[in-house]
Amino acid sequence: MTASASAIDFSRLAPLPGNRILVVGGCGAIGRLLVSECVRMKLEVAVFALPRSLKANPPPEGVISIAVDVADEASVAEGVKSLQGHWDSLDTLVFLVGFMTVPPRPVDEIDPAEWDSVAMGNLRAAYLVSRALLPMLRAAESPSIVNVGSSLAYNPLPGVAPYAAAKAGLVALTKSLAIENAPKIRANLVAPSAIDTPFLAGGGGERGATAAAAGGDAWLRNMTKYVPTIPMGRIAQVEDVVGPVLFLAGPSAAFITGQVIHVNGGRVTP
Repeated sequence: MTASASAIDFSRLAPLPGNRILVVGGCGAIGRLLVSECVRMKLEVAVFALPRSLKANPPPEGVISIAVDVADEASVAEGVKSLQGHWDSLDTLVFLVGFMTVPPRPVDEIDPAEWDSVAMGNLRAAYLVSRALLPMLRAAESPSIVNVGSSLAYNPLPGVAPYAAAKAGLVALTKSLAIENAPKIRANLVAPSAIDTPFLAGGGGERGATAAAAGGDAWLRNMTKYVPTIPMGRIAQVEDVVGPVLFLAGPSAAFITGQVIHVNGGRVTP
């Protein structure tokens, strides 16, 4: 059993009060806990999310909420322009966006348009957001990027090729950002295994809802079969991911860049 989120002191290795953090995908299960903890620790917080997600799970009072479709270049540009109306710099960018094709299907049964949609939502979106926000990050004192990927990038399961390939690309993008922007900007990635959230049915956002309607329950049932293969004996909880994200964003990780932290209970040990 994992400790409940309320029993964990996330502030011990987290960014200092007053730091500015943008959570892209801040209305999902992980994002909501991350945002609430950042608010509690007196960070300045902003969220990029789809309009539907902001309406369904509005961020806490005081959080800058900006409607953005991160797979769309024009929408990202407008979102960054809006953020610049509040802040002149950004200490931490956290990218949490992700959705997959459901139900799982082999490569030869996936339509190219569906492949492109998953690739855009998971990888192209990260590229667009990172590129657009690099100037604001460079204006901060000790900026960092924390991307959230997946253990499927290292150990794919049958039927998730578009998602696994996109998340593998996100690993390479993260390492490229780290190398190209050192020593000014650090960039790291957290790679969780299956997490007990609505994502197991396709995702928590608008695209995920569409995916879930197409058969997400089957994917969820499929994932539960893999619990016996996890040495820790359970699927991850959201707090298992929030802690490493805050650590990588904080001063205790000042000499860590271009790295992947695997959060999977020991199932994948690359």
